[in-house]
Amino acid sequence: MTKTLVGPQLRQLRRAHNQTQADMARRLGVSASYVNLLENNQRSLSVKILLALTDSYGVAWQELINDNDVTQLADLRATFRDPIFTGDRPDLQELRAALDHAPRLVAQFMQLHQNYRAMLGRLTHLDTQAAVPDMLATSAEAAIYEFFRQHSNHFAQLEQAADQARDAVGGQPDDIYANLKRHLVNAYGIEVELVTITSESDTLRVFDEARGRVLLSEALDQVNRNFQLAYVLAMVTCSHLIETLIDAAEALPEAARARCRVELSNYFAAAFLMPYTPFLSLAETSGYDIDRIAATFGVSFEMVCHRLTTLQRKGALGVPFFFLRIDRAGNVTKRFNATTFSLADKGGSCPVWNIHSAFAAPGNIIPQFVELPDAGQFFTISRTTDRPVVSRHTQGRRLVVTLGCERAHAEQIGYARDLRVTDDANVAKIGINCHICPRQACSQRAHEPMHLNLSVDANRRGSTRYES
Repeated sequence: MTKTLVGPQLRQLRRAHNQTQADMARRLGVSASYVNLLENNQRSLSVKILLALTDSYGVAWQELINDNDVTQLADLRATFRDPIFTGDRPDLQELRAALDHAPRLVAQFMQLHQNYRAMLGRLTHLDTQAAVPDMLATSAEAAIYEFFRQHSNHFAQLEQAADQARDAVGGQPDDIYANLKRHLVNAYGIEVELVTITSESDTLRVFDEARGRVLLSEALDQVNRNFQLAYVLAMVTCSHLIETLIDAAEALPEAARARCRVELSNYFAAAFLMPYTPFLSLAETSGYDIDRIAATFGVSFEMVCHRLTTLQRKGALGVPFFFLRIDRAGNVTKRFNATTFSLADKGGSCPVWNIHSAFAAPGNIIPQFVELPDAGQFFTISRTTDRPVVSRHTQGRRLVVTLGCERAHAEQIGYARDLRVTDDANVAKIGINCHICPRQACSQRAHEPMHLNLSVDANRRGSTRYES
């Protein structure tokens, strides 16, 4: 295996976390002098240190190295963390030997495991009456989720376009609505008009490009009016850039393209309202205090949560977060991910996860440490978010947003400071969906897993009716 030197990348990662070489050494379990040697390219990156870096900092292999051999070894090791594999896991020497002596076998094994994970995802869409062809279909939402995840939920070109647009609009942040209205009419001849709820009760925003006007419902509060105008600005300033990004995604089905345009325009709007550098700076100095950030930038709690998942600029990394939004029935209405967390597109449905508890405490932030079946541990916060109310029939239409990061980053999050961060007894063992959860003897199990047979003994009653 060739030497892998990552001095500049390692130094950048350490500084992004405001750590000394001694701090990083303690986290990696090595000496400070060894970290110094690594940063000065006097030592090559070993697999052990690579795995320690990815486990401790949540950084993707590709951000550190371009060594295919090391990347394959790390991916193969991660695959064996899947709880479908029982017994002792292969050690690094065995995995290296497999890659050295049977690379095609390893490649096909990895492909088989990827197909297995894809099948489990598709099975969660099926009910008892579903037809077999439904298993082969990939939803547009799933395709968009994968598209964003492949980009680590960060688009540098859109960030740059948003910064340029912000400079062109000018003015102070507290005047953003008036500034956007003036810029749209002066630069593009687009007038903005508020319409009454009675005339546009089922529509919050209409952009009539041919007539040069934007209609906004008066049901929108000021924060959302700002966002909708920033969205329109995306459509008129960088539609070509958005099309270029979509065209480059070869795996994106035609049915997903329109929805992807919306999500990329939303990305631009968020970047416009919350510029990357000052946003990241405030996030870090405030301990990721979402309410404080929202007040500073004049945006909503949900907008801040969504924006936090995009802070993956090289050289200026924020904590990698995932974002999930669900309704009362557990349906996922939005999801974005910059972590290794496995987000199902149907269900934040594990009752052990307190995501649903937020509905019972509107407006309160509920923190929790959770562990997935593959032993990955995360810190999450959940809180309700309200939808625009246009009549008495739309009252109480709340959703819950959840923001999460790997447990190793919890020390940077203010919401975790009142919890015992290092106490494993505080970690709730959750699954993504009962149909694909392999956990044994879970008292909250509602369905038998599709891919495992749970033992049943007629002489013993276990914690659920599915196993004993």
